[in-house]
Amino acid sequence: MKFKFVVTVAFLLPMAALASWAAEDGAALYKKKCAGCHGANGEGKPAMKAPALKGTKMEADQIVQHLTKGEPDSKPPHNKGISGLSEEQAKAIADYIKTLK
Repeated sequence: MKFKFVVTVAFLLPMAALASWAAEDGAALYKKKCAGCHGANGEGKPAMKAPALKGTKMEADQIVQHLTKGEPDSKPPHNKGISGLSEEQAKAIADYIKTLK
């Protein structure tokens, strides 16, 4: 019984650390790639007509698609995918955005 517990903890502890690292990585990527327009806390910048991301109704996978593929009807830079942004990085940013409240 103890062995099973130790194995479970040994497995879950690195997973929790990895999830925490991904959130921090997403925060750093957001700060670098998104905060200039959408605000440090996702509050948006009306003067730039950049919408708030805090509390977005978009699902994380929709955010990833928006970041990587873009939308033709959007204003730059979102009319195309964000240059140099991998799918994994976009996922980290999307996960971070979903934590903004």
